[in-house]
Amino acid sequence: MDLEALALLRTPEGEAALATAADLAHSDPLTAAAALRSAGYDPALAAAALTQASLRLRATVKFGPSAARLFFTRAGLEQATRQVVAGRRADRLAAAGVRRVADLCCGVGGDALAMARAGLTVLAVDADPVTAAVAQANAAALGLGSRVNVLCQDATTVDLSDVDAVFCDPARRAAGSGRRVFDPNAYSPAWSFVVGLADRVPATVLKVAPGIDHELVPPTAEAEWVSVNGDVVEAALWCGPLAKVPRRATLLRAGAAEELTGTGGAAAPVGPVRRFIYDPDGAIVRSHLVAEFAAGVDGNIADDRIAYVYADAPAPTPYGRCFEIIQTLPYGQKRLRAELRSAGIGVLEIRKRGVAVDPDRLRRDLHLTGAGSATLVLTRVANAPTALLCRPVRPDPVPPGPAAG
Repeated sequence: MDLEALALLRTPEGEAALATAADLAHSDPLTAAAALRSAGYDPALAAAALTQASLRLRATVKFGPSAARLFFTRAGLEQATRQVVAGRRADRLAAAGVRRVADLCCGVGGDALAMARAGLTVLAVDADPVTAAVAQANAAALGLGSRVNVLCQDATTVDLSDVDAVFCDPARRAAGSGRRVFDPNAYSPAWSFVVGLADRVPATVLKVAPGIDHELVPPTAEAEWVSVNGDVVEAALWCGPLAKVPRRATLLRAGAAEELTGTGGAAAPVGPVRRFIYDPDGAIVRSHLVAEFAAGVDGNIADDRIAYVYADAPAPTPYGRCFEIIQTLPYGQKRLRAELRSAGIGVLEIRKRGVAVDPDRLRRDLHLTGAGSATLVLTRVANAPTALLCRPVRPDPVPPGPAAG
């Protein structure tokens, strides 16, 4: 995508090409390109339209039906905030009394659009000319152009004197290679600039990677980890008057939201393996709120480095899955295979914490063929490898994701 291609896609001819490309999005790429050219579209326009149709299809996961009207770059889509997360953040800013916000490093505009929808006036800034143009085009596409003003400018040079809040989502991918950057000191803009924003505008929110070290969280900030359908997607630091608690875990699924808050410094009691085991949502674990979770189910952990929680009775909770422990099995693969085959288990969900096991490879190596199904939990108890054969206490509220590591 370049500025010329974006301008062309926004013309009546470009819109027609996009509509045709959308109908061909599931077709073989060569067949789709030939169909667009045979319909009379210039090859360059046909290629641009097909690329956008493909990106819009992928963007539905993050943006829902709105994706069909938006424009994307590949990198911009990968880094964009999911609509459900951006919308919740925008609503919280509006509830805090924010009226004009600067969105630094706005990307394709996911957060800026959500803020505008929440009634805020947004100064959106991105240093890349194409990305900034895409953000402005997206605001116009959703009828939000009067609320979103996009500047193509280095975020570190923006005048923030006329905003009452700042949102900053620094780039967390290496320039050129596009590889993810996990060290905040390698963010762009630099971490020193990012954390210093709260000194200039107290009501500041910083979007950071979920794996951020708690030691890097400013002492007066609220650190929030967010999961969507069980997948931890981001963390955010709420600064100044926006900070309400030291730590927050926000779980979003099926249109509902659940929040658990606490200090993030409490230690869960250590005790024995009991009849039931809970696997807390990743946002609970990342936010160091396992002790608060354990208190809510009257449970304990069995190893001070592992986040599984054990209890004598199941308690309703939206914060994690609960399983009944049927049997403690030998940890070795050969004996484990024999026990599972003896129990008639053929379908096995494998969950693990604290052990270096590839669940997919182990499942293949077990060669199970029975008719039964179960959940195998691989973990450590008092620093010893342990295998627990379990069954769910209630249906999983969301489709199981990758096994926890």
